[in-house]
Amino acid sequence: MTERNFDPNQLTFNDCLTRIQRATEESQIRLERRILTSKDEDVARLTDVLKVNNVPEGFQKWQLPIHLDRPSQMFISTAAPGSTVAKHMHREGDGIRFIVSGSILYNGQELTSGDWMFIPAGLEYSFDVGKFGVTMCYCYCCCCA
Repeated sequence: MTERNFDPNQLTFNDCLTRIQRATEESQIRLERRILTSKDEDVARLTDVLKVNNVPEGFQKWQLPIHLDRPSQMFISTAAPGSTVAKHMHREGDGIRFIVSGSILYNGQELTSGDWMFIPAGLEYSFDVGKFGVTMCYCYCCCCA
């Protein structure tokens, strides 16, 4: 296997924001203020557009079509099978959940390992945990401790 040079520092943070904006405009996909998941049809199309080529050999990488606007906190949580998160919202900031293992059921879709869910500040949501439980990593622009 031939090792090639890898420099991840080719775009600034603002360049990446512009990349998201350009991709959504060119794809004519509206990401209006709503909860988004990796299972949404328009998000899946954008994922293809936002594929990143600057990666080490053997890797694949995609830029998500969202971003958090301010400093954020990271958390990991686990839940038992069949648990329910009642309808709630995070007033202080946006958040994103990544499913590490297991699943959650949101809006008629099962989000499993590798899927994600973006929640804009102030939007109510709830979900149920799948039959094998769930482990999630999540990042919020607020502190949910």
